[in-house]
Amino acid sequence: MPTPPTPTFAKKRVAMVLAGGVAGVIVGLGAVYGIATLTRNAGGDAGACRPAVALAERLAPFVRGEVAAVNLAKAPLKIPALAFHDAGGKPVTLEQFRGRTVLLNLWATWCVPCRKEMPSLDALEGKLGGPDFQVVAVNIDTRDLDKPKAFLNEIGVKKLAYFADGNAKTFQDLKAVGRAFGMPTTLLIDPAGCEIGTIAGPAEWAGDDAVKLIRAALGK
Repeated sequence: MPTPPTPTFAKKRVAMVLAGGVAGVIVGLGAVYGIATLTRNAGGDAGACRPAVALAERLAPFVRGEVAAVNLAKAPLKIPALAFHDAGGKPVTLEQFRGRTVLLNLWATWCVPCRKEMPSLDALEGKLGGPDFQVVAVNIDTRDLDKPKAFLNEIGVKKLAYFADGNAKTFQDLKAVGRAFGMPTTLLIDPAGCEIGTIAGPAEWAGDDAVKLIRAALGK
């Protein structure tokens, strides 16, 4: 069985999640920390996504410590065809990452936990990023669209590719299938575009627990 977070870690995590939730209300996303109904959209893709569920079962021993809050897939779920833009404004879709495992992260500058999490996501991409794995961090600021880039430059994020969705539709699309629990929202997705696991709130992605989890998902 996965080892539950320590009380101290749990309290710290709750405080960070609340901070992000308050900011989310301010910008009008509204009640983003209400737990959405866990719906499934696998449909005809159920067969294609069953390997992701089997992989999730094998990953259970690695969901511990600082990634103990990862909710592993229990049934097939094909992630929606999310669309966003790259740093140059060119349209990008999640489908373009087929063939590699993706850690999809939605973040915003008004979300304090998101801002604190970015360096660890950058470090994870530096450690494991390559042909078979990529951290895809999508900014969903809807007002000052230059602010996210400036923020990342200020904190020295160098490894992450820049992606943004100025309409926050990616959040709404994931919320519609019960996979946007608040900000940040992070999903581990297999090469076929299927859910392996989801986490609501931040994690220390550059830590040993997270690295071991991702390596296990990659079969390393």
